Amino acid sequence: MASMNFNYGKGFTFSKHIPEEVSHFERVFDIFKDILTHTSGDIEEAFDWLDTLDKEYNIFTEDYTLEDFENDLKKRGYIKEEIDPEKGNTGNGSGKGKNVLTAKLEAALRSYALDQIFGKLKKSGLGNHNTSKLGKGDDRNGEHRAYQFGDDLAMINMTESIKNAQVNHGIGDLKITENDLIVEETKHKAQMSTVLMIDISHSMILYGEDRITPAKKVAMALVELIHRKYPKDSIDIIVFGNEAWPIKIKDLPYLKVGPYHTNTVAGLELAMDILRRKRNTNKQIFMITDGKPSCLTLPNGEFYKNSFGLDERIVAKCLTKAAQARKLKIPITTFMIAQDPHLRRFVEIFTEQNRGKAFLTGLSGLGQMIFEDYEKNRKRRIR
Repeated sequence: MASMNFNYGKGFTFSKHIPEEVSHFERVFDIFKDILTHTSGDIEEAFDWLDTLDKEYNIFTEDYTLEDFENDLKKRGYIKEEIDPEKGNTGNGSGKGKNVLTAKLEAALRSYALDQIFGKLKKSGLGNHNTSKLGKGDDRNGEHRAYQFGDDLAMINMTESIKNAQVNHGIGDLKITENDLIVEETKHKAQMSTVLMIDISHSMILYGEDRITPAKKVAMALVELIHRKYPKDSIDIIVFGNEAWPIKIKDLPYLKVGPYHTNTVAGLELAMDILRRKRNTNKQIFMITDGKPSCLTLPNGEFYKNSFGLDERIVAKCLTKAAQARKLKIPITTFMIAQDPHLRRFVEIFTEQNRGKAFLTGLSGLGQMIFEDYEKNRKRRIR
């Protein structure tokens, strides 16, 4: 296939297309990152998967083996050996420690998830919510006005100010006074605080369908998107099963489901508690779930559980939390990744109570839907 280059003044020049060379490491590394997300950060299991795939698809060659790939990962700082001080080694007599991910590989997994779901996004400048209010900000909109006491001196447009001084005083007696100064108008910038709730109940891996891996990829991709494109925004990740707790961004690759029910109330309480402490005006909750709420934490600390149908006691508590979020002006967007009629019915009444949004989505479309909704929600204007 030929490639076409612009040759200004002479038309076009055609040349033979030369495909970009990909190193052995980069080729295997992409496969490895995908597998590693499925194994929740278990490197040895990921290596076993690579070995199995190699037998069927010839991933490695005589010139580049699995051992070479493992050594490259260590040389490039993606994995390291960690020796248990009590055992001294892994216990297999090899003297080798256990391979663990480094922060560099955790970051690479987030970047890979972003590329997979949203395509390759180039890092841009500061991104924030545009509002209709004019004031101090970092986005110049091309409009000018007279200088006012207290304006940031960095916003003075010297070209316009000098032109103004020439008109006011003439070229022969050129001087600039405070009355000559012109500043560039800016739009006030708002920021978004997001809490992403991820269901880690046992149903997320039931029925032969892995739902937790796509949820992890979406979480990693959303984090990476915000850090690259909207660095002033904040995102917190919480998981909910029988209880709810926050997790650090670096721990996303290791996320697993547990033998849990679905305590949606606990997740919402924690999400709202986090957002109450945020100073940003725009706040939102994203919730990824595949099951109806089936658990409550009682005042004595015990769990009340009911997996059959829609328990009125549990639903009532959820609706109360939805109403509280609405009063706090926190919209909740629910992403349903299951066809359970009980879940759909619950989400309908829950969304109505919060005046939020809900999406019924397959696993393959989950990332794109969250991305689009995040972009749309960021455009809400402050009044």
